[in-house]
This record gives sequence, structure tokens and C-alpha cells, in this order.
Amino acid sequence: MSSHEISEAEDKLPEARGAESAVRPAEDPFADPGLPPHEHRKQDIDERAARRSERTVALLFTVSMLATIAFIAAYVALPVDRYIYVFPIGHISALNFALGLTLGIALFTIGAGAVHWARTLMSDVEVADERHPIEASPEVKSKVLEDFATGAKESGFGRRKLARNTLFGALALVPLSGIVLLRDLGPLPGTKLRHTKWAKGKRLMNYNTMQPLRPEDIAVGSLTFAMPEGMSEEQHDFQTEIAKAALMLVRLQPENIKDKRELDWSHEGIVAFSKICTHVGCPINLYEQQTHHVLCPCHQSTFDLSDGGRVIFGPAGHALPQLRIKANDQGYLEAMGDFSEPVGPAYWERG
Repeated sequence: MSSHEISEAEDKLPEARGAESAVRPAEDPFADPGLPPHEHRKQDIDERAARRSERTVALLFTVSMLATIAFIAAYVALPVDRYIYVFPIGHISALNFALGLTLGIALFTIGAGAVHWARTLMSDVEVADERHPIEASPEVKSKVLEDFATGAKESGFGRRKLARNTLFGALALVPLSGIVLLRDLGPLPGTKLRHTKWAKGKRLMNYNTMQPLRPEDIAVGSLTFAMPEGMSEEQHDFQTEIAKAALMLVRLQPENIKDKRELDWSHEGIVAFSKICTHVGCPINLYEQQTHHVLCPCHQSTFDLSDGGRVIFGPAGHALPQLRIKANDQGYLEAMGDFSEPVGPAYWERG
């Protein structure tokens, strides 16, 4: 073949290719594969199997309810300082372990019950639907409501009363776990803010030497700090109790005491007042000998120890509580009861 004939054949090749492509039908690269044929589950054709699944779902929801009750019982019954050994974790708080285990079971069994219900009792027929605009037309809204009603009917929610009622019970009890935990927002004070470690017959112990105090140990114009007999820094609740029971003693000349009750509650001019400021609870430790005033270093509240511990300056709201004291048969100073009123800052129970 000559070169001229080859050139003519190459010129006709694109036309032949175009004619061939026009005859061959185009293939759709995104053809709809369709849905596989629906296979019925055992529960769809056997009512006994469906009832077994319903009982399984009800059992899971019932376990959730029991776990929630166990959560509340563990929270109430187990002490916070009890520890147990759990392999392979080691020693952990019994309360934390019980709360985590029971709450985890309660939540897991609700989820497991819902999944088992959906997989065995609800309809599993796949339905293909065309996409529609975001704004629903009245026809679409009507169809959605109709589909919802159909789905609710096929789910067996109305017919499977055992599963439905136990689901309601589990969902109603689980929130109680969160409500119970609100208790940890803070312990209720009860009446413990009204009472301290002071009681009738308890001797006054020097806070520095831990020795019982005699009247002759306290000089006129001096400031001495004391605590109740029987307390020690080794006790686990020492800081909590000393914050209420801390006492300061001052010896005045009896003729300088202006308040009659203060004089009656004193012993040979020795008066005992709470060391805790009635503003925000700071410890008072500054004493002015000539005026008989004590000053709180935090916000400068000033109290007159010769006039019932009343406030003469600063933000404190009321006088310092006084402790009635006397000397016992052995010559030691002792309390005749608790403070006259709750110590420290004012609170709502003060009345």
C-alpha cells in the first residue's frame, strides 16, 4: 500500500469510529441495583418466637429497673470510706464500684432491650423513597404522618404491652439515679451547726500545752486559747470540730465587765468567748488590753469582750457567743454547757 492510500485510510478512521459509537447504546454507570428480596425473620412467621423475643425485651428492661433500685440502695447503704479488692483492678472504693456497676447495667440493658426489640419485633422491610425538597408539601406531611402511624403499628408498640410497659418502667426509674446524685451537692447541715464539742463538765485545755487550765494560769490582760478536753490533732475530724469549738479566754477586772450575764457566766473575771468571727468565720487573735477589744484580721470586725462580745465595728452581724465556765473541785476550769448560741457566721436556722 502506498503512502497516499495510508493517509486516506487514517482520515476516514475518525468518521468510522463516530458512526460506530452512535450505533452502540450508552451504558448507565449508576444503574439502580434494586433491593434484595425480603427474607422473613422467625418472629415474623412464628408468634411463639415473637413472644419469646418480647419476654427477652421485658427481661432486659426489668433488669434495668432492678439495677436502678440497686444503685439507690448502694448509695444509701455503703459508706464512703469502705474499700474492696476487685481483680484485676485492685483496691477501690466499694461505693464507687457499686454505683458504676449498677448504673452501667441499668443503661446498658435499656439500650440492649431497645435494640433487641427493633431487630426482632419491629418491621425490617426496607422502603426506598425519592428525595424531596426540604420544604414539605401538604401531601408529604400527610404521607409522613401516615408512615409514622404505619411504623408505630408495625413496631408492635401498642400490641406488645409487656415490652412497652417494662420500657416505660425502666425509663421512669433511670432518672432517679441522677436525682439521687444531687445529694452530693452538699450534706444537709441538720443541727450540727448548733452544737460543738463543749459540754457540761469538760475541762478547758490550753491549746498550746494541751494541759488543763486553772484560774491562776490566766493573768489579767492576757489572751489564752483553749479547746475542749478529749480532743487531739490525731482525730480525723479535729479540724472540723476545732473550727466550731475554738475558745479564747481573757481575764478582766470584775468591775470592768459591763454586761450582767457576761459577769454571771465568768469566773473571777475570766470570760470565755468563741474564737470564730461571726462575719465569715475567721479566727480572732488580736487583743487590745486597754480597751478589751478583739479584732478579726480578715475584715477588721471588732468586738468588745467587756460588754458581752458585742460588735462595735466592721461587717460582723452579731456578738461573739459566750461559754459559761466555772472552777471544779480540783481547781480546773470547766464548761457548764455549750455556747449560748451557734458559733461563726449567721445562717438561716439562727432565726
